[in-house]
Amino acid sequence: MRIGVAGVGRMGAAIALRLMETGHALTVWNRSAEKTKPLANIGAQVAKSPAELASAVEAVITILTNSAAMADVYDGAAGLLAGDIEGKLILEMSTVQPHEEVALAEKVRARGVVFVECPVGGTVGPARQGKLLGVAGGTKEDFARAKPLLEQMCRRVEHVGPVGAGSSMKLALNLPLMVYYQALGESILLCRHLGLDNKWQMEFLSDTSGAPNMLKTRGLAIASALDGNDIGAANFDVDLICKDLRTMLAEAGKRGARLPVVQQTLSIYDKAVADGWGKRDGAWLPAYWPTKSGS
Repeated sequence: MRIGVAGVGRMGAAIALRLMETGHALTVWNRSAEKTKPLANIGAQVAKSPAELASAVEAVITILTNSAAMADVYDGAAGLLAGDIEGKLILEMSTVQPHEEVALAEKVRARGVVFVECPVGGTVGPARQGKLLGVAGGTKEDFARAKPLLEQMCRRVEHVGPVGAGSSMKLALNLPLMVYYQALGESILLCRHLGLDNKWQMEFLSDTSGAPNMLKTRGLAIASALDGNDIGAANFDVDLICKDLRTMLAEAGKRGARLPVVQQTLSIYDKAVADGWGKRDGAWLPAYWPTKSGS
């Protein structure tokens, strides 16, 4: 297929690379044009605007930071909806509140476009390997059209309901992981005086009933962070984690609920950002609270 990707940050670029490797012809666009250069160097076409991108392809994938970025990309004289887009497929993969996807879907469908939201679980590594976890919202018919493409990006993709349902599930699946980083940091405080090797400790904890799957794949990076070593470029940084936690709180408030664990966790991660940790990978977070709590 001829596929367009609007938003080629870390995740968008990884998804674009995966799709190129599976044989699709890619056209990309990004608000910061320099982020398109690595993809252009290996054969992707670069559109001058979202409208130009939409006109050049059969399907468009958008993966954007927040609802403000979505408005910039979809609306306006050069937005996606200004392009030749009727009859095409849009896959919207951003992490936002459900009502924001619903409002966007109404505008997109009014242009005769098939719209499926499918935020994904996973970071850059799974995105490159086509092993993301997708939670899709849309009609059964629209999901059926999108599924073959989604299956090339995801190890598992589930249709969880109408538009908005995918966003609800994405917030739900991210919440335990994000607060676990803080829980792990607090657990380390209880046994730090034993002087155990951090690599061994992460391996051992990953074998316990309280461990998430993430600890099996990210345990070595967490251990390295606990040792004070550089763990490389961020896959999903603390700034974005805080953004997602705020989105969870906003959605809970909209539904008349409270998330006290999320609220407290966010207050600690905000302190980490204030201390200069915002661009660090989330794997650093278990080291933050022990660091702030002294020896």
